[in-house]
Amino acid sequence: MTPREVLVVLHSGRETNRRCAAAVARRLAKSNVRLRVIGEEWAEVEDGGLPVGLEPRIVEGRPGCAEGAEVVLVLGGDGTLLRAAEMARPVGVPLLGVNLGRVGFLAETEQESLDDALDALVDGNYAVEERMTLDATVCGGGDILARTWALNEATVEKSSHERILEVVLEVDGRPVSAFGCDGVICATPTGSTAYAFSAGGPLVWPQVEALLLVPSNAHALFARPMVISPDSAVAIEIDATGPPAVLVCDGRRTFTLPPGARVEVQRGALPIRMVRLDGQPFADRLVRKFDLPVRGWRGAPRTTD
Repeated sequence: MTPREVLVVLHSGRETNRRCAAAVARRLAKSNVRLRVIGEEWAEVEDGGLPVGLEPRIVEGRPGCAEGAEVVLVLGGDGTLLRAAEMARPVGVPLLGVNLGRVGFLAETEQESLDDALDALVDGNYAVEERMTLDATVCGGGDILARTWALNEATVEKSSHERILEVVLEVDGRPVSAFGCDGVICATPTGSTAYAFSAGGPLVWPQVEALLLVPSNAHALFARPMVISPDSAVAIEIDATGPPAVLVCDGRRTFTLPPGARVEVQRGALPIRMVRLDGQPFADRLVRKFDLPVRGWRGAPRTTD
C-alpha cells in the first residue's frame, strides 16, 4: 500500500523545534504516513530509525510543492504558517498549524496537544474550512506592474519616514475618503487579529466574509476602520506628486509603488484551506491568545421546568 504523505513546514531555528519535528516523523511513520520536507529546514533534524520506504522525501519550498500531500503540517508560529500557505494555496492542500512560537493565532493547536493532533490526522478525524484571501493588483502608467495575494493583509505604506503618504480610497468605483497617513491596511477576517488589530481595526470572526480597510496613523477627521462587502472592489490611489510607497502582503511579499500608483484589492480567487480539529469557538481562542479577563462570567441563566 502506498504510504500517505504529509508535507511538514518547520521553523528550524530552535533546537526544541527540530526535536519536535523528529518526534513527529517517528510518530507518523508508525502509522505508515510519510513526510515530505523542505531540504534546508530538515538538514539538522535527527530523524534516524525510520522504516525503509518511510524516510522523509526532500523537496524545494516553492509554491505548489504541497501537491499530492494530504495535509501541510506547520510546526512553528504564524510566520511559518504564512510561508506554508504559499506552498499550499495553489494546489488546495489544507494547513494544520501547531504553535511552537508565542501567540500563534493562526495555529489550530498548541505543542502540548500535538499528540492528539497527530492522532486525529492519522485517523482522518478532522474537518477542513476555507479562509478568504485577497488578490492585489498594482497599476501604474497604464500598465499592470504586479499581481500578488494575501491571507492576512495587503498594506500600502510609506517607504520614507520623512514624508506623509497621501492616498485616496475608492470602493466599488467611487471615492470614499482622502487623507495623509503612514499607510492603509486591507485585511481579511483572518487578518483582523494581526496588523489590522494593532492599527485599531475591529476583530472579525473568521466565519464572517468581509473586507477590512484600516488607515494607519491617518491625519484626518474621517479615517475610521471600515468593514465592507466581500464582493466589493477596493482601490488605494497614491498621490502622483508625493513620495514612493510599498505594497506589503502578509509581511512576506513586497512591491515598490511609484508615485501615482494604484493598488486594487478584491476577494482572492483561491482561498486557503485550514484543518479544524475540535471546533473550538473563536471566542475561546480570543480569550486564550490575548489573555482576556472573563472573571465574573455566569453564562446563560438556569431555567426550571
